Amino acid sequence: MTSGESFYSGIPVFRGFTSLMDPVLYSPLPDDWSIGVADIVDSTKAIAAQRYKAVNMAGAAVIAAVTNALEGREFPFVFGGDGASFAVAPDDVELAREALAATATWVREDLDLTMRVALVPVSVIRAQGLDVRVARFGPSPNLSYAMFSGGGLAWADAAMKRGEFAVEEAPAGTQPDLSGLSCRFEVMPAARGLILSVLVMPARGVDPHAFRKVIEDVIHLVERSPEGGRPVPPQGPPLKWPPQGLEFEARTKRGGPLLARRASVLAYTLFVYLIMRFDIKIGGFVPNVYKRQVVENSDFRKYDDGLRMILDCTPQLARALSDRLAAAARDGIVRYGLYQQDAAMMTCFTPSALRSDHVHFIDGARGGYASAATALKAMMAAS
Repeated sequence: MTSGESFYSGIPVFRGFTSLMDPVLYSPLPDDWSIGVADIVDSTKAIAAQRYKAVNMAGAAVIAAVTNALEGREFPFVFGGDGASFAVAPDDVELAREALAATATWVREDLDLTMRVALVPVSVIRAQGLDVRVARFGPSPNLSYAMFSGGGLAWADAAMKRGEFAVEEAPAGTQPDLSGLSCRFEVMPAARGLILSVLVMPARGVDPHAFRKVIEDVIHLVERSPEGGRPVPPQGPPLKWPPQGLEFEARTKRGGPLLARRASVLAYTLFVYLIMRFDIKIGGFVPNVYKRQVVENSDFRKYDDGLRMILDCTPQLARALSDRLAAAARDGIVRYGLYQQDAAMMTCFTPSALRSDHVHFIDGARGGYASAATALKAMMAAS
């Protein structure tokens, strides 16, 4: 086990999302670690052009590429819809740099999007008077994923957008290892009325206790209400063939002409569809167990210096959340963005279907986090 793995695996996993803001759960990253950040330039325009799936695929590709470069070693990361953030130990920073550079090239060449990528030393962030602290949330017994606090991730993201700490794209034609990245499931229509994308950030200079109280109020509103929750159906997301994400999955494959990769993905996804459709057990793979794990392992809520949630909720609960956040914004405690749509979507990272720790990234199917971020920026500009 590397020093990075031993640090991260040594952080206890917490289960109850309501305790998210408890500072005791968060451990400071070692000073010699680095923060990786990535986002899509002009994601608002891409979303206006209805390229939601391409934007999400780009964000998830960062996590897949770095995970594969690190040969499956555990490291903290968070999916942000139109990008991703993560932390790596010094032993892994050059591997992460190569993966980021290759992913940026792939995103431009295969998805026709521009991705900014950067690596920021934690020591530089601490020199700004900020911190990067990490916790491990377990949505199910199968896996845990990271939560970040301290303000450092948000600073690193802003620094990247200013052009600082940039990682240059790899040479043309370089392709990252995106094994395990797919988007075979169909969109998931709202069951309770609407899909609400929620993004809540602290106002500048706010009292941490006041901000914590607002976040806990928002989480309790959702947890205590039968009117809102996970946007993934209990029986798993709908699966059709050919899958809507066929083209994207073909482009994640390495080697050979695109036509051959499309044919290969078509054949393989038909095989998977039949197994799942008729509940056929193959070796150690049990379709119903996998579907249950897909539901349990979906990352529809998280914290990375701000609260992000994709909720299936009623209009009444959406109004209650909006009212609470509007009051907190008037009091100068938060800045927030909300965005309503009719469906959610899922992008999957399954390094092995025989393991239970596959992770499924959730976003709104019509703009999601990126549109909530646009609403947040508008609020900040107006204040």
